[in-house]
Amino acid sequence: MKLVVPTDFDILAAFDKYGRNVAANLALHLDRDRAYVNTRLPELEDRGLLERIGPAPNAGLYELTDRGRAVLEHREQYGEVGGKQFETLIG
Repeated sequence: MKLVVPTDFDILAAFDKYGRNVAANLALHLDRDRAYVNTRLPELEDRGLLERIGPAPNAGLYELTDRGRAVLEHREQYGEVGGKQFETLIG
């Protein structure tokens, strides 16, 4: 698994802290560019770390998955073990 460090971990941590959210709010919480946050959310969803939730199919509302929580729990090991080994670590 290839993640953008530290941005992806910061985004996941913000979801863990604030709950379901949209890119505009996350950008404010993280003091990051909204457009950039908007590009990272679908990538994190593709990796199973976030889930897009209603109310509409194309709504930009996401929430953290159990797999996303596992990534946060093992954040320190990401730099130590590398992408494929990290994937095994989080299941």
